[in-house]
Amino acid sequence: MKTQIEVNLVITIMSMLIIGSCSNTSNQKTTKIQESIQFQNEGHKLVSEMVKKVGTLKNITDKKDVTYTYTYETPDGKSDISKEKYIFDGELSYGNYLQHERTLPQLEGEIEQGYDGQEFWLKHNGKIISDKELLNRVAFNRPTNYYWFTMMQKMLDPGLIYDYIGESTIGQKTYDIVKVSFESDDNKPTDIYQLYINNETQLVDQFLFTVADFGKMEVPYLMQLRYETIDGIVIPTKRQYKASTWNAQVSEEPWIKVNWSEIKFNNNFSKEDFRK
Repeated sequence: MKTQIEVNLVITIMSMLIIGSCSNTSNQKTTKIQESIQFQNEGHKLVSEMVKKVGTLKNITDKKDVTYTYTYETPDGKSDISKEKYIFDGELSYGNYLQHERTLPQLEGEIEQGYDGQEFWLKHNGKIISDKELLNRVAFNRPTNYYWFTMMQKMLDPGLIYDYIGESTIGQKTYDIVKVSFESDDNKPTDIYQLYINNETQLVDQFLFTVADFGKMEVPYLMQLRYETIDGIVIPTKRQYKASTWNAQVSEEPWIKVNWSEIKFNNNFSKEDFRK
């Protein structure tokens, strides 16, 4: 079993990974780039076919916004449950935490987090919080949760590099393995995703990832996914991850689990709904 410190480290690392991977460009600009893709190689083509299967960035942003319940469970028996809502244009994000044993547990009662396109903000029992350390956590959570939801679509963001590794059979399933990495302007190591694309379904059943910001390049984590189709979008509503090897052999550590439920698109949210 992981210690409390180790669990907290994994959670922080995961947040940093996802935030670091997020594109700084708007969804609208990125969508236009994705619509005119010139494939780098076979790996890039396979990723593009996967994205078409689950729903492209345009498919999802055409739905304007989304709301859902987000549940995050760690091996120490604690969990977060938040009611999330996003506007895709500008990546606006809001979370009302019904339970927050992992996120700001020192704040008893209701907490609300938001990003209105310009500012991250936090409320505790309806009162605005200005503490910088707490707001830094909000600056992690908001883009992290948003990136989780649009991650497959973002696998076609500009600035990514694709390498086809080859085929692998795991159990009764055959996978095409594609390494996805990021361009580096200063020759520093960048994060790596190694996608296992199911030959039959074209979906990513699992993927390996590293965390360059923490020097975690030798030992990756393995994320396993299960999907649901909601309003035409194929969504990985159930996820679990833990430490692994580059051959996708997981450790004996317990899984960290993420679940999305009650997903609903096109809620007619306005930008005012995301302001503090």
